[in-house]
Amino acid sequence: MSSDFIAGRFVAPAQADGVIEVRSPADQSDVVGRHSWSLAHVDEAVSAARAAFPSWRRLGQAARAELLKKYQAQLKANTDELARVIAREIGKPLWEAKTEVGAMVSKVDVSLGEGAAFVHDVTIADLPGEIRHRPHGVAAVIGPFNFPGHLPNGQIVPALLMGNTVVFKPSDKGAGTAVLMAKCFEAAGFPAGVFNVVQGAVPTAEKLVTHAGIDAILFTGSVPVGQRIVAANAHRPGLLVALELGGKNASLVMDDCDLERTVRELAFSGFATAGQRCTATSRVIVTKGIAPRLIERLAVAAKSVRVGHVFDDGVFMGPVISEATRKHLLMAQAKALNAGFEAVAPGGVLETGKNGFYVRPAVHVARPGVKSVAGYTDTELFAPDLAVITVDSLEEGLAVANDTEFGLSAAVFTQSQETFERCVDEVRVGVLHWNRSSAGASGRLPFGGIRSSGNHRPAGILMGQSCTYPLALLLPAKADAPLPTWPGISF
Repeated sequence: MSSDFIAGRFVAPAQADGVIEVRSPADQSDVVGRHSWSLAHVDEAVSAARAAFPSWRRLGQAARAELLKKYQAQLKANTDELARVIAREIGKPLWEAKTEVGAMVSKVDVSLGEGAAFVHDVTIADLPGEIRHRPHGVAAVIGPFNFPGHLPNGQIVPALLMGNTVVFKPSDKGAGTAVLMAKCFEAAGFPAGVFNVVQGAVPTAEKLVTHAGIDAILFTGSVPVGQRIVAANAHRPGLLVALELGGKNASLVMDDCDLERTVRELAFSGFATAGQRCTATSRVIVTKGIAPRLIERLAVAAKSVRVGHVFDDGVFMGPVISEATRKHLLMAQAKALNAGFEAVAPGGVLETGKNGFYVRPAVHVARPGVKSVAGYTDTELFAPDLAVITVDSLEEGLAVANDTEFGLSAAVFTQSQETFERCVDEVRVGVLHWNRSSAGASGRLPFGGIRSSGNHRPAGILMGQSCTYPLALLLPAKADAPLPTWPGISF
């Protein structure tokens, strides 16, 4: 079957520039799909989106919302198929893949409800004036591999609701997920050209984000790629670029924490999705009073994690996405050991009998005096590894937490409201959790980072604001208002 969805139909390239072969990271003998791609399809998809934009914008938000509800119904009806493809393509256990589809379904309700309220048109009666929100036009959505459905869906749904049309370039590791999403849009009866999919590798993404026919870029991915997108569009200041990038997220653990809850939340935030969440905890900064007990419990938890194939019962964690990711992790861990960290849960390659990219969850503890290691504590590993650093005080912990170029997510574990408020004031992130995993998030809150983690255009509940621009309307004065006069001119 054709994998590109353009102008309301699936189309195969007249002449392919390449073929993506998606093999499951859980078992490389499992070929999930083969997807031909063509750079010419980028032009066709953008043209289709441009042609569809005027009528889609004028259709009205209520009618667009009704179509999105039909899309939501298709997601629900195809939950099992979507979850199985996500599991195979990305290496997520099936339970987690089903959770991802559930988040896609919920996103429609949030976007049509609370999310839409943040871009509600406003009348200022005594001015008189209005603030209306207008769509940008054609939005290019560039999706990541780790949540191939949920994260792009969280941008696509608000973009469409606000009246934009979309060209979606999925990760080349999640191509099949995008095909199923397109089927849901097709079955929901969306007008031709409103939603389009173009498959491909780096050349496809490069052509799309530099295309003269797009008006907005919604990107989720790594810092280097985000920087290249900004640099490539420096000559277009009017192009909206919303970036959701990486993190090197810290969890601050105070002596007064609830140890049982803290260990569970840290284990989840470090090892869920094989550590491949941009909000995953990778640095645990703990005060010295609780440190020995926390480290002991974390090591036990890490060693207890059941790692295995995505369809095996009772599996918490699957593989990492690729051999390159696994090698990067092992090299970083070697640097940590050489620089003064001790492996209390060693990690390393895990042999499962499957031809996949499996690793053990790891916990590495810094020896006294060691706070950072180049290539380890300053690098997003995107893998299941917790670096534990002991500090003498909250002040020292805050300094270590902020010693990073990133600013996405953090967590604080304490019983003290005062301590938490101190962290709210000083921890430089876009998402901060109290006694909750840093890897959690709510679609009813903003989601995004500062510094190298984003550019102040958060997703989540505020995504609609990035999908629109405000139009200021100054209306005529009342009929009985005095006529305007100015010095030096007669009428």
